Amino acid sequence: MDTSLFDLTGRVALVTGGSRGLGYAMARGFAHAGADVVIASRDEAACERAARVLAAESGRRVLGVGAHVGRWASLETLVERCYEEFPAIDVLVNNAGMSPLYDSPTSVSEELFDKVVAVNLKGPFRLSALVAERMTAGSGGSIINISSAGSMHPRPHILPYAAAKAGLNALTQGMAFAYGPSVRVNAIVAGTFLSDVSRSWDPEVFARRSAAFALGRGGDPDEIVGTALYLASDASSYTTGSLLVVDGGQP
Repeated sequence: MDTSLFDLTGRVALVTGGSRGLGYAMARGFAHAGADVVIASRDEAACERAARVLAAESGRRVLGVGAHVGRWASLETLVERCYEEFPAIDVLVNNAGMSPLYDSPTSVSEELFDKVVAVNLKGPFRLSALVAERMTAGSGGSIINISSAGSMHPRPHILPYAAAKAGLNALTQGMAFAYGPSVRVNAIVAGTFLSDVSRSWDPEVFARRSAAFALGRGGDPDEIVGTALYLASDASSYTTGSLLVVDGGQP
């Protein structure tokens, strides 16, 4: 097999929510595949720390930038900053997300609902549009949306999040047509991964739930990297508008 298909040398990847969890795992995978990387999240200090660590271990240029994904003006500033530092964005990963807990659907406030939609749907729409326009004017690129198994199997405790991620699935397929053929747009429909967020879970409750998964466990963040590399690289040159499920076989 020609492994050079997965080589990202000379490319630039922007990963939102990239300072920890799945975002950091993907950013790290891209850097080790040869890409320069921009890590963005609301916590600029955390992004800068993550960038220093990743640059030291990979030898690539890694930039940490503070940006609020739920605010359009912040996204415009982020894109401008990226293009001041790099000649292009070749890969965009819309990974930043939030799913606050609530007691019941009626306890969800309008403010909470709007925040969830802003970060999980509105932000990825705006950032994708801004970046895709520039990709189209240049040599093209790949946009990867990080969706959720909840978009296909919504549970009572994640309804605003599930609805926003279902909208992200629709955006993925629609934008593939809006910006093709030079820009490919795909989504990873991620299942339950054991990252920093999962540390607050009741281990016994999760053990019972994950026993129903085909693989019988939650995923390690590094287990999403192969799919992200596939979608970011030339290995997926005939893949667009796809929703790739990576969930360990969740019912």
